[in-house]
Amino acid sequence: MAHPRTQAVIIGAGMIGSVHAAAIRGVGATVRGVVGSTPSRSAVLAKEWDVPVRYPDLAAVLADDAVDVVHICTPNVLHADQAVAALRAGKHVICEKPIATSLADAQRLASVAAETGRTLAVPYVYRYHPLVREIRARRMNGDFGAWQLLHGSYLQDWMLDAGTANWRVDAAQGGRSRAFADIGSHWCDLVEWVAGVRFHEVTARRGITRPERPAGSGATFGPASGPASDHLRPVTTEDVATVLLRTAEGVLGSLTVSQVSAGRKNRLWFELDGAAGSAVFDQENPESVWLGDADGARIVVRDPGQGSAEQRRLATLPAGHAQGYGDCFRAFVDDAYSAMAGLPVVGLPTAADGVRSARLVDAVLRADESLSWTVVE
Repeated sequence: MAHPRTQAVIIGAGMIGSVHAAAIRGVGATVRGVVGSTPSRSAVLAKEWDVPVRYPDLAAVLADDAVDVVHICTPNVLHADQAVAALRAGKHVICEKPIATSLADAQRLASVAAETGRTLAVPYVYRYHPLVREIRARRMNGDFGAWQLLHGSYLQDWMLDAGTANWRVDAAQGGRSRAFADIGSHWCDLVEWVAGVRFHEVTARRGITRPERPAGSGATFGPASGPASDHLRPVTTEDVATVLLRTAEGVLGSLTVSQVSAGRKNRLWFELDGAAGSAVFDQENPESVWLGDADGARIVVRDPGQGSAEQRRLATLPAGHAQGYGDCFRAFVDDAYSAMAGLPVVGLPTAADGVRSARLVDAVLRADESLSWTVVE
């Protein structure tokens, strides 16, 4: 649905901020303003993004009664406090993940969202691929039977070059976990939601492939253009991770995460193996899924005229006309704004999902330190 009356402001203007802006406009809402790292940066961005109001800082945004929702796209360490301030000012919030760099702060943020009655939505947008909804609907229909094994990976290569620098590398800005908290959290959210499971305990190992990187920060997912500075700093956040997982029912899972796998741009891949059937989804090829059973295997393609109601709802283009990440983000923002208006939605990731992710990140960090199976608190 269209949301022509919704007035949104984006805090943070990196790559993901521009994705939010496109999605806001894609659902018919207004990008009322944007706030960068400094007042001068905010003014430049306001002109570049052609927004009607120029805000010098977050305080000015929160003082504007015309603002309905604040999109927080800043470095991770700022998320919790900025989101709390926005909620207490009566604004709805869409907060990039992780919603906090500690479990305690994530829980605090969720409590404030509950107290204020405002919507806090978190962009686990891979839930919005139409065929992800199709697999989930088939699971709910009992097509796969009891789960036997859950496995997959999330691989990228944007940190492969030793000269790549980014604020995410700095634990003081991005948090103690990088690869798992940034992308492994997406995989866990998606698999838990689609498969209808909860991982009860984990054991994990994290690895650093580049022990030093340049200080400073370049564009996220942008090509390396040489060192950001001549000064090198130690890297304390992981480039890769392997995680073994187990549900309370004893179902085993495995996950490989990497930001240094050459040629892999954004390959979130999972396979769910059940007693009666299996399903495979690959985010880099989201227009089809692989389904297997005892008689063989077949490929199912996205089609607005076929399949589950949710698959058809999100399949906004005819079959064969590719949809992708941008469409997922727009559908997520559409559902978030609908929820803010009091309308029912299916599968919107909210504060509880942000806390769940923080619990998993916390468990992975503790498991890596203890070298043992660790319960997800």
